[in-house]
Amino acid sequence: MLDPQARALIDLMNERGVPPTHTLPVAEARRWYRERRGFTQPAPPPVGAVRDLTAPGPHGTIPLRLYRPAGAAEGAALPALVYFHGGGWVIGDLDTHDVVCRTLCAGSGCAVLSVDYRLGPEHRFPAAVDDCLAATRYARNEAAELGLDAARIAVGGDSAGGNLAAVVCLALRDAGAPVPAFQLLIYPATDMRAVAPSHTTNGQGYLLTADSVAYYRGHYVADPAEWGDWRASPLLATDHAHLPPALVLTAGFDPLRDEGRQYADALSGAGVPTQYVCFERQIHGFVTMGRVIDEANTALSLCAAVLRRALAGG
Repeated sequence: MLDPQARALIDLMNERGVPPTHTLPVAEARRWYRERRGFTQPAPPPVGAVRDLTAPGPHGTIPLRLYRPAGAAEGAALPALVYFHGGGWVIGDLDTHDVVCRTLCAGSGCAVLSVDYRLGPEHRFPAAVDDCLAATRYARNEAAELGLDAARIAVGGDSAGGNLAAVVCLALRDAGAPVPAFQLLIYPATDMRAVAPSHTTNGQGYLLTADSVAYYRGHYVADPAEWGDWRASPLLATDHAHLPPALVLTAGFDPLRDEGRQYADALSGAGVPTQYVCFERQIHGFVTMGRVIDEANTALSLCAAVLRRALAGG
């Protein structure tokens, strides 16, 4: 059964004629996503400090937002989560995920560094990967200046951001660089081919549809020949060993549900300590909807608690 709160949200959006994302020009889709957050997101929780920054990237500066939890000593080197927002690699920004980042920061006691990576179609694959990799390296290299513990830096994200977090871990491992201490993957996209059964069973009626999946993919990785690249489809990497421990969270009525579970299984099969949790009655995107879906707050509390434990050393 679909969560009644998720059902009520879908029904309300249908009644009010909210246009499906795939029917909108990109600029309009971005505007709708920003404006809709006021209805579905709870009030921003307080944190100790928020600072906007930039990191050098391969194609220009990358905007960042650094959150520090309340009560943290000013010069303390904190564990940190480098966070990549969702939005299909096309929509979303620092503001659309401000509440999520604040919530994770306040609940985990960790700093959170949110990354405003470049979006398609203006900047197609692998631009987002390049930016997220550069931002993660920046967090480690500039940890002392940022007040972070370089040995306790995790990566994470939701949807497209979960995809990017998984790819960053693979890329750092393959480069022989230190890998993050943990990866937090919230309903991650892991296979651009969109062939898992849940793409069919959940492909219509639950906000993220087959049409919107194709819309996002088309603006990010338009060429089917690139879908098999592990930087686009981390599930298709030849080796998932020696990656950071992970929490993979999925939603039962999400087209991406099965590929998220498949990625958790690939990590576990390669010997990576992995926790998998499916919120069986939820829809894609629900963790950003805590004003109207109570389980969003439960999910973020779970993520924060796991993150706190994973980065507790030091």
